[in-house]
Amino acid sequence: MPRRAAPITIRKPLEAVRLDAETAGMHRTLGPVQLMLIGIGCIVGAGVYVMTGTAAAEYAGPAVILSFVIAGLACGFTALCYAELSSVLPVSGASYTYAYAALGEVTAWALAWMLMLEFGLASAALAVGFSGYLNSLLGDFAVHIPPAILQSTLVAQTGPQGTRFVFSPSLNLIALASLAVVALILIRGIRHSAAVNTLLVIVKVGVLLGFVVVGFGHVDTHNWTPFIPQSEGRFRYGVAGIFRAASILFFAYLGFEAVATAAAEARHPQRDIPIGILGALAASTLLYVAVGLTMTGLVPFRALGVPDPIAVAVEAVGAPVLSIIIKGGALTGLASVLLVNTYGHSRICFAMATDGMLPDAFRTLHPRFATPATGTIIIAAIAGIAAALLPITLLADLVSIGTAFVFSVVAISTMWLRTAHPDLTRPFRVPLGGIWVRGVWIGTVPVLALLFCLTMMGPVLIDIAGKAIGGDWIPAAILGGYILCGALLYAGYGYRHSRLAGATTA
Repeated sequence: MPRRAAPITIRKPLEAVRLDAETAGMHRTLGPVQLMLIGIGCIVGAGVYVMTGTAAAEYAGPAVILSFVIAGLACGFTALCYAELSSVLPVSGASYTYAYAALGEVTAWALAWMLMLEFGLASAALAVGFSGYLNSLLGDFAVHIPPAILQSTLVAQTGPQGTRFVFSPSLNLIALASLAVVALILIRGIRHSAAVNTLLVIVKVGVLLGFVVVGFGHVDTHNWTPFIPQSEGRFRYGVAGIFRAASILFFAYLGFEAVATAAAEARHPQRDIPIGILGALAASTLLYVAVGLTMTGLVPFRALGVPDPIAVAVEAVGAPVLSIIIKGGALTGLASVLLVNTYGHSRICFAMATDGMLPDAFRTLHPRFATPATGTIIIAAIAGIAAALLPITLLADLVSIGTAFVFSVVAISTMWLRTAHPDLTRPFRVPLGGIWVRGVWIGTVPVLALLFCLTMMGPVLIDIAGKAIGGDWIPAAILGGYILCGALLYAGYGYRHSRLAGATTA
């Protein structure tokens, strides 16, 4: 009776990875500028339009700027790892495929499952933010969306004991509808999606720059004092609050993962993917810091804990027309991130289905548009349900955990690939070198990426554990239930249908 090889030892050969890239059947239409715009399109969104306010009001105060820098550094070191790996393995699976080739099938599945948490709940968080700004903008024209179809079923309530979650008889159908529209655009094809994304990026970046230019002239420097508010415990303010805020803002940088997933549709992936990743990260971080500095200078930071913090800040300028423009820009920005994020999620599922780890529906291409249409619809529906049920604060925490885990595995994969295949041609190499310890390459940049990612994950896990001990078990239950579902899905489907494992059966 033939036996299946142990999944922990199965690694996808580099030749098979490259063959998948060559036979994916997708159109190679993206250049470096489009890739960088895809990255900016995914990075600049909920992090600046929504979560900056929460991070400042609840955790960091004006020092939210330092939180952006810390999160940006963590993502910067990881981005360099992505750039090297994508120059060697230009495939749509990105970090999932890197882990499969470097660390084995079980690790690849665990990473992919957390990656789907990252992308899926990020889409949900973006859709929730979109619905909040849409309601705010319509309110300026005396049009009000009923709370029953605007508010999530699970509601975050902030009190003396921190944030707790309670149930509400409502369902955010506006967020669900926004994901349905995004799915229809993506089904039409990457050429159309890239064109729409380019337009949205130009509009939203222009609006944010306008906010900085106009708003900075009205800044009250007293709002920056104290720059680091005194700690109130439970990660509220102080140095601990800065790192807690960074862990929230961390997920807003996952755009460069979406750039890596576009490798199968890039014209010259070995050259263009690194340019797209690093260019998008640098441009977005500078914009984030400028907007955060302006926002906290316009109004007291405690007033920013609302769904539309930039709109609140711009009201201090006393220009109602500018407020409407900002809200329109926020909707544009969130729409572009939602588009690219869902795109990246669908390509990860495409790569997994190609390996037999997910059903064929996720890799079946539309006969006309050559896009994974069925898979796109499925993941958009799941994200839409999450958006309808869960509040944005909980979504951000869960996304940050998934992001930190994925980035940690990417850093480890970079060191493994250098160790196992030191002679591979690498069009891009991480800087600062490394050392060899007993035949293992330990790189400076991958180690720094790993340390920063663990620093980002720590405060979130401590906070979730603290809530569970205090009786608020919902966040821990959602995270634990998700991990359990992933293990069961792998045991029941992925383990049995893995294409690579089947080929090793003897």
